[in-house]
Amino acid sequence: MAGSLAASAFFPGPGASPAASAKTSKNLAGELPDNLSVRGIVATPNAPSGNMQVKAQAQALPKVNGTKVNLKNASPDTEEAIPYIAPKTFYNQLPDWSMLLAAVTTIFLAAEKQLTLLDWKPKKPDMLVDTFGFGRIIQDGLVFRQNFWIRSYEIGADRTASIETLMNHLQETALNHVKTAGLLGDGFGATPEMSKRNLIWVVSKIQLLVEQYPSWGDTVQVDTWVAAAGKNGMRRDWHVRDENSGRTILRATSVWVMMNKNTRRLSKMPDEVRAEIGPYFNGRSAITDEQSEKLAKPGSAPDGGTMKQQFIRKGLTPRWGDLDVNQHVNNVKYIGWILESAPISILEQHELASMTLDYRKECGRDSVLQSLTTVAGERMDGHAGDSTIQCQHLLQLESGADIVKAHTEWRPKRARGEGSLRGASGVFRPRMHE
Repeated sequence: MAGSLAASAFFPGPGASPAASAKTSKNLAGELPDNLSVRGIVATPNAPSGNMQVKAQAQALPKVNGTKVNLKNASPDTEEAIPYIAPKTFYNQLPDWSMLLAAVTTIFLAAEKQLTLLDWKPKKPDMLVDTFGFGRIIQDGLVFRQNFWIRSYEIGADRTASIETLMNHLQETALNHVKTAGLLGDGFGATPEMSKRNLIWVVSKIQLLVEQYPSWGDTVQVDTWVAAAGKNGMRRDWHVRDENSGRTILRATSVWVMMNKNTRRLSKMPDEVRAEIGPYFNGRSAITDEQSEKLAKPGSAPDGGTMKQQFIRKGLTPRWGDLDVNQHVNNVKYIGWILESAPISILEQHELASMTLDYRKECGRDSVLQSLTTVAGERMDGHAGDSTIQCQHLLQLESGADIVKAHTEWRPKRARGEGSLRGASGVFRPRMHE
């Protein structure tokens, strides 16, 4: 289309006069000085290249193919159009702005990405910026805090988050704490000095108290910190709150020891590792000694009572997705296996109030396990006026070796407004006791 317009400007139609053509050329190019020459390109049949240049001056008659043409006196029948190209204007000489804009945009995006990669992690422990939701270090670098949103696939039949969901939050904050503090080596939560010695962390014991369960759409705030546990262990605690109300959801404490990744044997804590993690030790406890003493130990009968009904689930095998990067079953998976053998009547009418787990042996991908649950009996809660059901759990290999021993306490499910289990009519289900 641009070529057609240019051709129409240089070669007027049959009805155009020479004077009009000259006037149009002047209007397009502007008033030209008498001593200014204009260069144009016309086709010449005899020229080898097919093109030639013609100089046109204001006082001289133009030539086309060697013939002089008088624009003023020629008759309409004999006039010939002079091919003429308008001189380059400022607009025509501008560069391709689209390419320049694309280059500037590319440079800007590359610089922004580089700044993002450099600045996403806080450089100082007391920085409170959490740009990407990865958590932040607070309280003089001794506590790590991270928020989680409860998603639809993390809730159970009673519309509240499962205990496995909360335990996954605890594990995630523990790893992000190590990463944000700059202590993450090439292992799963291992420090650089641990990685040099092929050492990894393994959990030895977990205790937790659950005060309430969050619902779909709630935001939970998880605080975690570490402390010394004897000569060769490390204690990690958590305090989980509702981010909006500040009410406590869960308190948990755990003990971790080191294991050689190659020999799979427990190891003492090297002095170099102690020097790495020692500055981050915090003396506070999420669960007090008094609260810990009230939690029954796995395998013990409550208040001198006798064991009652026993339930068993056999043939449990790890899936590939149950393994972590250390090639053993993730500790949260054990909780799901333990509850596999719990009576369905307890799961429907009660909620987990506390749990104590003692990890005895690691489980690999080729292991075949069985889960045993013994309902130990009921205990009256004088403060709430409700009875709690106590259970003993044992997860072991079918060959007989113990993997995990656990003790759980269950309380009747409480009404939580929209978060409670409702019947088809929308009325709260009445409490049922065995």
